[in-house]
Amino acid sequence: MPEIHTLNELPAGMPILFGGDRVTRVPAAMAARFRPGDRLLIVQQSGDLLLIPAAEHAIAAAAVGRAHAAFGAMAAVLDASITRFYEEFAARLEADETWAPIAAANEEDVERARARSRSTTRLTASDKMRRDMIAGLREWRDAPSLRGKILETVQHDGWRVEQIVAPLGVVGFVFEGRPNVFADATGVLRGGNTVVFRIGSDALGTARAIVRHALDPAIEAAGLPAGAASLIESADHAAGWAMFSDARLSLAVARGSGRAVEQLGSVARQAGIAVSLHGTGGAWIMADDTTDAAKFELAVYHSIDRKVCNTVNVCCIPHARAAELIPNFLSVLQRAGERRGHGYKLHVAEGDESHLPAELMSRRVQVRRAGGDSEEPLIGVLPVAGLGHEWEWEDTPEVTLKLVADTDEAIALFNEHSPQFVASLISEDAANQRHFYETINAPFVGNGFTRWVDGQYSLNRPELGLSNWQNGRLFARGGILSGDGVYTVRTRVVQNDPDVHR
Repeated sequence: MPEIHTLNELPAGMPILFGGDRVTRVPAAMAARFRPGDRLLIVQQSGDLLLIPAAEHAIAAAAVGRAHAAFGAMAAVLDASITRFYEEFAARLEADETWAPIAAANEEDVERARARSRSTTRLTASDKMRRDMIAGLREWRDAPSLRGKILETVQHDGWRVEQIVAPLGVVGFVFEGRPNVFADATGVLRGGNTVVFRIGSDALGTARAIVRHALDPAIEAAGLPAGAASLIESADHAAGWAMFSDARLSLAVARGSGRAVEQLGSVARQAGIAVSLHGTGGAWIMADDTTDAAKFELAVYHSIDRKVCNTVNVCCIPHARAAELIPNFLSVLQRAGERRGHGYKLHVAEGDESHLPAELMSRRVQVRRAGGDSEEPLIGVLPVAGLGHEWEWEDTPEVTLKLVADTDEAIALFNEHSPQFVASLISEDAANQRHFYETINAPFVGNGFTRWVDGQYSLNRPELGLSNWQNGRLFARGGILSGDGVYTVRTRVVQNDPDVHR
């Protein structure tokens, strides 16, 4: 047996093996921060070293522990009590006296975020966000419980086998600064699961106010076990790493974008926890030789109203239609920019610059992103290998254009370079639409605008998250993960003949 020792020191430069055949070394700054009791995670896929202070680990472990204990108690909770929880939660958010301290906390969060030049687009707890949260909770209130549902019965002589829906367990949920996802996260309680979540630092004050004034009182009033929905009281990323490495989780869900989500997913997978995440979004819209120009314009326009994961990110136009569709495309971008009080920013794949008006190549534009405004060339050129880059714009719509020979080339580019998320073909050719659906490697496929990809909008069920196929397809779970999709299956035998012998 190998000797195992507790990590009590972390020398700078210490070699760390990862991936089976690669080595990284402990940075001096990390070594200086380390204290006995801290933990070091090595992401085997990337070699990232993640330092988890003992205090952050304790906060996360306590929250997971509360949710884990609550899951054990949920088996005795009646569906009627879960129904009452959703109504109690919704009613408290609806009451002005309860909402007032939540709104005040949100105003403070927004001001702090602005002072740090952070985006507040999805942070502000507007009246619409409040209404959507309330509506989402009442959708869960009215949704039937699948707990105990018999999916299949197999009859045998003297006995039968039943496949029965059962709760999955504790769901760990990490999301960005969006207060409205409380309605999404608590959806897992409908099926008898529990949830523990961490929210980004931007919205932590709002989250604490929602828990204090609405969530916890609703749990208590409905008679649900304390901790059935537990907030991790930390804004430190290390708390999220600690939670996603806790094997007591049955499912790890991360919402957000970019490398941070990918890193969280890797941490959970290493701990043997199933994950649901996409991390990188950005939709693709493609045209073909039969595309109706007016429908193409509308699809792009309605897919770029604001920046979220299902916003159009790349447009593919066939060479045969370039002279007609590119002016329409540019007109749509101009209108979309004006709608937000700004211009637009266009990226074009290397080699396709000649298809754009020459005067645009020398024009400059004020671009507004979360970090502030900057003056940049209107047109940027990027290599084909960069088509998968998701543009994180704020008020200046930002899109990539690629000219293609045909639909097959567009599909090949999507399958190779995109995050394999959302794809739409604007075509009047039914056979080409079928071919597109059969060959595009995406969980979300359509023939119009791309912003439909949303659990509450399209399925009338608040979503925990969306999953792309960048890291492989999901087993027995759709790309939209909702609360009623979080379950496992138990098998029960009912024997009527005591003399059955195998």
